[in-house]
Amino acid sequence: MTGPFNILLTSAGRRVSLARLLRADAAALGFEPRLIVAEMHPGLSAAACAADARHAVPAATHADYIPALLDICRREAVRLLVPTIDTELNALAAHRAEFEAAGVLVNVSSAAAIDIARNKAETARVLSQAGIGTPRTAWPHEVLAAPNDWDWPLIFKPKGGSSSVGLHRVGNVDQLAEALAAYPDGIVQDLIRGPEYTVNMFVDPDGVCRAAVPHLRRELRGGEVSKGITVRRQNLTDTAHAIAAALPGAFGALCFQAFATDSGPVVFEINARFGGGFPLAHQAGTPFTRWLIQLAAGSAPDWSDDWTDGTTMLRYDDAVFGVADPEERAAWLG
Repeated sequence: MTGPFNILLTSAGRRVSLARLLRADAAALGFEPRLIVAEMHPGLSAAACAADARHAVPAATHADYIPALLDICRREAVRLLVPTIDTELNALAAHRAEFEAAGVLVNVSSAAAIDIARNKAETARVLSQAGIGTPRTAWPHEVLAAPNDWDWPLIFKPKGGSSSVGLHRVGNVDQLAEALAAYPDGIVQDLIRGPEYTVNMFVDPDGVCRAAVPHLRRELRGGEVSKGITVRRQNLTDTAHAIAAALPGAFGALCFQAFATDSGPVVFEINARFGGGFPLAHQAGTPFTRWLIQLAAGSAPDWSDDWTDGTTMLRYDDAVFGVADPEERAAWLG
């Protein structure tokens, strides 16, 4: 493999590690990689400042977001697009054919799969029907109507939330009502106790789970793992394959979170995108970024689920430096 290979990373924020892995894997395959980042405010994004080029785009929920990305892809001859936040997935899935027509592979599942993953009530329903362990889940009004049917405290969360935003531990009906007033679209789930795992998984274009790497979330920071260790747990691997089968049109890098209990894994969240802790899975021996590049290049990926148990990750603060242009300076100053 030789020649230029341009990669677009969107809404990348602090994902400097992911940006570096994409560039490094493309270079290792013999390409001349160019990493491009699209952000609302590129000068405020560490990953954008670490990229080879950066573009300002509207918010992911704006009607002009997809046209802006398509324009960048065409002008920059992008081969691979990697989204990083949940709010852009629905639009990318709906327009995936347009990107493919422009020669761009997008790491995005089908709209149906994303609708399931982004709605925690729907996640619980679909997984439960597939025989996958999930917390008992209900709408708040159902719990408020029969509070004695529940073992308090409970977990309240927005049905489409991420990064623990809006998550509350509620100990009584008053606390539940207060949380509901702040997040009217919330759901209620049983409080599950046990070690918490993230499983990074890769699903090929035929819907087959090619690799699943569980890691114990030893310590979190801002909703993402800051200390983790890969752990071989067959029941979590089996759950990954079951999730791939349960999500219609699942594709690419995804992850899910689960508690390990005496009765088996209890899955409480699916992210239909790269997880924040993916660099740990890559270091352990499953280069999802490499496989995406190979797929985008039209070659057969060198699939492998042979990864190193006990690989650890300890994150720390680092910095990316730059000089703001006039537009970026205005964003800094608010």
